Amino acid sequence: MSAKKIKVHDTTLRDGEQTPGVSLIPDEKLKIAKALDDLGVDIIEAGAAITSEGEQESIKKIANEGLRAEISSFARIVKGDIDAALKCGVDSVFLVSPTSDLHIKYKLGIDRDELLKRTLEAIEYSKDHGLIVDLCAEDGSRSDIDFLKKVLSSAVEYKIDRFTVADTVGIMVPEKIFDILTKLGKSKVPLGIHCHDDLGLATANTLSAVRAGASIVDVAVNGLGERAGNASLEEVVMALKLGYGYELDIRTERIASVSDVVEKLCGIPVPPNKAIVGENAFTHEAGIHVDGILKKAETYEAIKPESVGAKRTFVLGKHVGLKAVKKMLEDEKIPVTDEQLKEVYNQVKYMGDKGKRVTNVDLEAISDSVLGVSPEKAIKVEELLAVAGNTITPTASVKIKINGREVIESSVGTGPVDAALNAIKHATRDVPFELVEYHVDSISGGADAVVKVMVKLKSKDRIITAQAAGTDIVLASVDALVNGLNSIMRRK
Repeated sequence: MSAKKIKVHDTTLRDGEQTPGVSLIPDEKLKIAKALDDLGVDIIEAGAAITSEGEQESIKKIANEGLRAEISSFARIVKGDIDAALKCGVDSVFLVSPTSDLHIKYKLGIDRDELLKRTLEAIEYSKDHGLIVDLCAEDGSRSDIDFLKKVLSSAVEYKIDRFTVADTVGIMVPEKIFDILTKLGKSKVPLGIHCHDDLGLATANTLSAVRAGASIVDVAVNGLGERAGNASLEEVVMALKLGYGYELDIRTERIASVSDVVEKLCGIPVPPNKAIVGENAFTHEAGIHVDGILKKAETYEAIKPESVGAKRTFVLGKHVGLKAVKKMLEDEKIPVTDEQLKEVYNQVKYMGDKGKRVTNVDLEAISDSVLGVSPEKAIKVEELLAVAGNTITPTASVKIKINGREVIESSVGTGPVDAALNAIKHATRDVPFELVEYHVDSISGGADAVVKVMVKLKSKDRIITAQAAGTDIVLASVDALVNGLNSIMRRK
């Protein structure tokens, strides 16, 4: 186990927000900042103050919140950028100086001497105004190593607090990153590493830099960032902790919840197969895996789900084993005999072989058929009307019965489907649930195509998956949602 302490510099709110399609308002940025602070992040790069007045408002909110973490603003080696950061009341600046000849010549149109002069002047100005300075060598991974060492040694004389090497275009491999950090030698200030994922090596490169002497890692939640993204916070943290035994202040059991907050507010879905926080990270279908996990989880899980705030789940499909079906029936509180279990298992396998995803609702329907029961549905849709057009706000009205009680509700939405689902949500407001995923597929061609809608609902600590199909996407969406809600009501 290494005694070396690693600090986490999170750039979700700056580099992460530069992900195409992501734009956060001040209250959203504050919510993420508070979640990051609660997670234990050491440095929060809250944005680039020079960007806009809205960005300055966001950074001010975060800087004035009294968070434990150091609050930083991105700044170029330009006085105006530093002044904008000072107006926001931040603790530090992530002062970016392009050190590669490519950037110096073609981006700035100057030479090395002028670049170094401007850099030192910016450092001096920042320090004179009481800021902590993290000097970042932009495109440092493609910079001449002797010039990079000169920038570092000169900056140290001007009292920088940290020095970060950025692999700005994500072109490095672990061996080269290790070589660069090693050649920088034992610096008088802590060294940081900032990697992008263009070759899919951001996490590996970050770990390699730490092994070579870096003690600060620049990361973003869910690997957000420009192009292919930044090094992923969850991957880097867990690899440092479990793979190398480094010490960090991160409360890893809160990783999943922070990932959820960022995913919802940024609107960028986490891929199902994403390490640590993806939906499939702790999901198992194959029979041999489930059998091993039920006997001893470590057989097929190197990371305990609860250590990152996640839960282990089993899914049903063609690869499922008998024990997984038994476990899911127990979880759904559906009692069956050994013979009934085998029949449910055979039907699940049959559906899986036909290419059908077996949801919680499907499992209940199969078990009801095997057990010979016909449970009454708690929620029934009596009437549904959805209206949309170029000149009106999409609106929907529903009349449903909940345990025989008639409820009528209306709502608006971004489209007829959204309006209809919102109306159902309003009508069932006493049912504790959250719609966490909605997916639609066309399963036939033509204007009258049959669509299949899949929804995933979260009720307390339970995830319910349900689906429905039809030629009307609004009705199919409502049916899928109501199927899931009936599963929740049945469990209650």
